[in-house]
Amino acid sequence: MISDLDMKHLRRCVELAEIALEKGDEPFGSVLVSADGDVLAEDHNHVAGGDNTQHPEFALARWAAANLTPEERSMATVYTSGEHCPMCAAAHGWVGLGRIVYASSSRQLAEWLNEMGVAPTRVRNLPIQDVIRDTIVDGPVPELAEQVRQLHRQFYTAKRKNS
Repeated sequence: MISDLDMKHLRRCVELAEIALEKGDEPFGSVLVSADGDVLAEDHNHVAGGDNTQHPEFALARWAAANLTPEERSMATVYTSGEHCPMCAAAHGWVGLGRIVYASSSRQLAEWLNEMGVAPTRVRNLPIQDVIRDTIVDGPVPELAEQVRQLHRQFYTAKRKNS
């Protein structure tokens, strides 16, 4: 169930994805929120420099491991503009973070990229539940997913023009 508070944090994720896009990066953004509802950390994609492991969800998992107790991590929620990739889902599981809420799914992204003629990546798109167990996962959110779709369309349109 997606609450008004969830929507607030997801909207911030979409804003972070827009910031990534403005910086020439793939449009992904994520926010880590405590059990009390406090924003603990946020980030956006940083893969444009060539290191494709610089995903915001991975950065938030690292931050949580360094700054939160195991109990605090288990009660925290990661909000993200796009469903975690397998690398990020594994990082989430390994550090013991709690709930995941996403605006758009990996399946949606794969469909959008296919429609735009973008070749699939080397890493398979898998649902989070295929990577980690016992994690509450909510998403996608249709009204925000369409915004995320448009950000990806802008990114790949610009990429083609610059190629």
